[in-house]
Amino acid sequence: MGFRVADRLIEGWDLPRPRKKFAGELTEGRTGPGGPRVAVLKPQTFMNEAGRSVGPARGALRVELDRVLVVHDEIDLPFGDIRVRLGGGLAGHNGLKSLKRELGGADFHRVRVGVGRPDTTDPDLVAAYVLGRWRQPSGEVADLVARAREAAERVVVEGA
Repeated sequence: MGFRVADRLIEGWDLPRPRKKFAGELTEGRTGPGGPRVAVLKPQTFMNEAGRSVGPARGALRVELDRVLVVHDEIDLPFGDIRVRLGGGLAGHNGLKSLKRELGGADFHRVRVGVGRPDTTDPDLVAAYVLGRWRQPSGEVADLVARAREAAERVVVEGA
């Protein structure tokens, strides 16, 4: 989900094609004429090690922690729900744990995109659910990506 939203932001802001940097794919530019400068990073590490990509990028780009925005799927939210917040708990999300460790704290912005939870607690089945194909119609998935993109853009442009 995060990469889909990132791709829509890159497209909407007409940013250059991402290049390989910081164990990820990075592009930089402005959100539009006179808009804020942004960097969009898609870590190419395992999700559980995303901090290995984001931490060095944040340091090199000199970005304050509260200016970092992470877009991620959230199985504890029903499919279609989107929640935005600054900081908060990690809810057992290993990718967020990696980010907290490498960023030195958890006080970064998040766009949590609800993908729903499978009817099991088996970690292998949960992982397969999150990493597998969408069970929802493609139009519903596209709508969710569009709404998540709008939420992310609000955080970046308006700080809300």
